[in-house]
Amino acid sequence: MRILIRNGRLICPLQQLDDVGDVCIADGRIVAVGAPADGFSADLEITLEGEFICPGIVDLSVHTREPGFEHKASIASESAAALRAGVTGMVCPPNTRPVTDNPAVVELVRQRQARLKQTRIYPLGALTRGLEGRQLTAVAALRQAGCVGLSNADRPIVDTEVLRRAFEYAASFELPVFIHPEDSYLRNQGVMHEGKISTRLGLPGIPETAETSAISRALLLIEQTGVRAHFCRLSCARSVELVGAAKQQGLPISADVGICHLYLTETDVDGFNAQCHLWPPLRTDRDRLALLDGLRRGVIDAICSDHQPHDEDAKAAPFSSTEAGASTLEALAPLAFNLVATRAFTPTQIIGALTCHPAAVIGIDSGSLTPGALADLFIFNDRQQWTLSAAALTSAGKNTPFDGWEMCGRVMHTFIDGKPAFTYE
Repeated sequence: MRILIRNGRLICPLQQLDDVGDVCIADGRIVAVGAPADGFSADLEITLEGEFICPGIVDLSVHTREPGFEHKASIASESAAALRAGVTGMVCPPNTRPVTDNPAVVELVRQRQARLKQTRIYPLGALTRGLEGRQLTAVAALRQAGCVGLSNADRPIVDTEVLRRAFEYAASFELPVFIHPEDSYLRNQGVMHEGKISTRLGLPGIPETAETSAISRALLLIEQTGVRAHFCRLSCARSVELVGAAKQQGLPISADVGICHLYLTETDVDGFNAQCHLWPPLRTDRDRLALLDGLRRGVIDAICSDHQPHDEDAKAAPFSSTEAGASTLEALAPLAFNLVATRAFTPTQIIGALTCHPAAVIGIDSGSLTPGALADLFIFNDRQQWTLSAAALTSAGKNTPFDGWEMCGRVMHTFIDGKPAFTYE
């Protein structure tokens, strides 16, 4: 299919491009940007009024819940939600059932995704068998099966010697390790940030040192082993400082932040709001501002949805008994773009944090509007206002803290392989 998209605001961080122009697509690839190619004839023309044309979003954390937790969501339901969100590639953690610790599970996921022909799925392999933190997985087999990285998901490896060996093993295969930094002993039974609000609500707290001590341990092992590591979902100011200092020393690390932590704080938990029961927990406003500053300075490389759909029962119990996580895919783009208007980010900074930077983390050729690149892209209207309704989400998970929020901006089109995959009507 040959497509001509006219009069859009082109944003491509890799080219430092921010200009108004056209995009020509043919045979699944971008053939011209700025002005139409000579003699180009299109099967489909889309004329815009200055809407953004951006590379497709690469989301570093989307739980599709399949296999094993289909009562919460599925690859089909979350792929459909991803398309509405402008997400053309999503990284899926290994905490499925069975765990993604062998090639058979990876192949199952890839086959189901291939049948749908929708958003690309990039699976993470488990660092340890069953995520139990004891025996290492067959990394070579996982890499060959298509895993783009390794992770122990939400199950921190307690034994430091096992963690060191896992880093060494991953480094030998040049696979990045995704680290969810947490000291499980310091977390104990905590369910929210340790502070005045947790004390007033009578909820067990999670100190920031549960995160920062785990980052410090990991950084020492990264320095020793040389493994390429990615810190997932930083949540506090001190974490930003530690990662920033390590980057200045030249350690091969990157980091991301979840969209919720750029907007919400511990005060949103007040009233025992289970939709704000997240992991890592929402922290103080000082921490939130430090995360924004870290993103602005490039200490934090990427913004992700950290999309975790749940069934209704998972959020219906008393706060401490509810499951952590929020359904956030469809809020990602409008909330991220809103940072341009409210937090003095440039469109190039925000799109970079959603596209080429996360693509670089997992080593894929994506996140670009360069001629010859894959035509995975989305069109965003930053003027369209709408109200997010949990009940109307395409995702099977309706557990969002943004229910009723006024959004400014909507994904209008998503293209994958140069073909229209979603059009807002």
